[in-house]
Amino acid sequence: MALQGPEELGEPVEEPEDLDDHDASSISPAEEITLPAGPGGDDDPVGTLLLPWDRFSAWLHCICVVGFDLELGQAVEVIYPHHSKLSEKEKTSICYLSFPDSNSGCLGDTQFCFRFRQGSNRKSSLGCFLESSDRDAPPCLKREQGHYYGYVYFRQVRDKSLKRGYFQKSLVLISKLPYVTFFHSVLKIMAPEYFEKQEPCLEAACNDIDRWPTPHPGRILTLPIMGVVIKVRIPTCYDKPGTTQLVQSAQSDSLVSIVLPTIHEVDLFRCFFPVFFHIQMLWELVLLGEALVVMAPSPAESSDTVLALVSCISPLRYSSDFRPYFTIHDSEFKEYTTRTQAPPSSILGVTNPFFAKTLQHWPHIIRIGDMKQAGEMAKQMKVKKLKNLKTLDSKPGVYTAYKPYLNKDEEIIKQLQKGVHQKRPSAAQNAILRRYFLELTQSFIIPLERYVASLMPLQKSISPWKSPPQLRPFVQQDFMKTLEKAGPQLTSRLKGDWIGLYRHFLKSPNFDGWFRNRRKEMTQKLEALHLEVLCEEDLQQRVQKHSEVETVDLVLKLKDKLSQAEREHLPVQPGTVAKLRAHMEGIILSLPEDLQGILHKPSTP
Repeated sequence: MALQGPEELGEPVEEPEDLDDHDASSISPAEEITLPAGPGGDDDPVGTLLLPWDRFSAWLHCICVVGFDLELGQAVEVIYPHHSKLSEKEKTSICYLSFPDSNSGCLGDTQFCFRFRQGSNRKSSLGCFLESSDRDAPPCLKREQGHYYGYVYFRQVRDKSLKRGYFQKSLVLISKLPYVTFFHSVLKIMAPEYFEKQEPCLEAACNDIDRWPTPHPGRILTLPIMGVVIKVRIPTCYDKPGTTQLVQSAQSDSLVSIVLPTIHEVDLFRCFFPVFFHIQMLWELVLLGEALVVMAPSPAESSDTVLALVSCISPLRYSSDFRPYFTIHDSEFKEYTTRTQAPPSSILGVTNPFFAKTLQHWPHIIRIGDMKQAGEMAKQMKVKKLKNLKTLDSKPGVYTAYKPYLNKDEEIIKQLQKGVHQKRPSAAQNAILRRYFLELTQSFIIPLERYVASLMPLQKSISPWKSPPQLRPFVQQDFMKTLEKAGPQLTSRLKGDWIGLYRHFLKSPNFDGWFRNRRKEMTQKLEALHLEVLCEEDLQQRVQKHSEVETVDLVLKLKDKLSQAEREHLPVQPGTVAKLRAHMEGIILSLPEDLQGILHKPSTP
């Protein structure tokens, strides 16, 4: 909102449409939520007035048990907490996605994850807190908009007492949070106990989770679950990219059983090992939002590889759809397999051989072999033609006609090969590859960040009595001109057609998602600077020159401005809001008592 003097005050800047329908409609609403003063605070950001299950809903939507019935097939047997709501479509999705395809042959225990569309719009009772915590989260760890994650622990063992001859059951955690490593660790504790002791275990686990502090970025948490204590740190957008804030041990940690160094990262080297000669090309394909299929022998390898692909462009957020595990029963199956239109920008992970035929028209297909057998270095592999991919039995490799824009980086290949020959620990190989992807992405993004920063109006152009100046538009031609002197060549040794790569990227969903987010941040910054400039004005002296009606109008607009600052968590200097509120209070007290009473009433939302 702009202030244009008591006579005329501007309209509020239009907020980007909020697509994030957090799901907790079935959870008891909180009466009051105390938000954190800043990132990384020690105290629980949520106040003590939360009702039962509100803390649980900050982590999970629900826990499901999916079993196999000879007559009904896969079915959701139990949902915890019992009051949690899932639509029939959501239950069907969970049922089919919680079991490996029959051809996977997953005997014993298997863990994987999936992602599916939210079936209906539900608002969260914790919306205010969730928006606050999302603001401080890194792009890749923000809550999902319109999708759920399902984290699966599947057990299949022989049991002659059952007609089918096998015990088959999955314990599934449904969440909006992409904390894959953390939730898999939680399942390793919960699932074996559940398979032995059944439902009382789930009730105990849910009660434990409902006592956890909320997952606010920057905080180190100790989380008890079924007699085990996990210690984690929730990353924040203020962390330096590529660094892991190690959770330090302390004397009080004698009860801690597990310390997780990361809550979300998968082992990139293990995932890319079967096709690691092509890692740079895969980075380009993900960056450009190309339609990709990962064909793997099991849901575990499928989901890990898709998550690795999505994370290889970090800190840039992958803005298209991705499905770590996708089946022929998925409600979007026809949408993705139709040949009447080009495949959508997305990454699918599949295991059913049927997809080798139905997705043959997709432009880029990655065939992953059994990762457990990846003991020796794969031989140099050429990119294969799509027509050579006939079944899931085809050899591992990348099947595509895509020609990379950048020249191949032989150094990273040699470095990883040397690590394999010297039997370098997998964690070290993973760290090398993650650092490589980070530096490549940063070299690409820095020129864009630099140009977008130049679109910001000068601070001296901000007047308290005029609307905040608008951001200048992004002009592709102007941006391209900056690359000659301030392009990626300043930070990357790679040669190639960087200009062509940028032109392609600017048409992609990833650019659209990135730029919308940056524009929103910069617009909020302009609003915050406008508040700070307004705060320095002598408002009481100014209103003396105007009529009572004009003064009341100013107060009402100030109240709206302050409400916007609190609602959108504008990045204002400490004390700005309090100081402006004091100015407004002084103006109100200068008015007649009947008007004071009216103006002291809370604003209507």
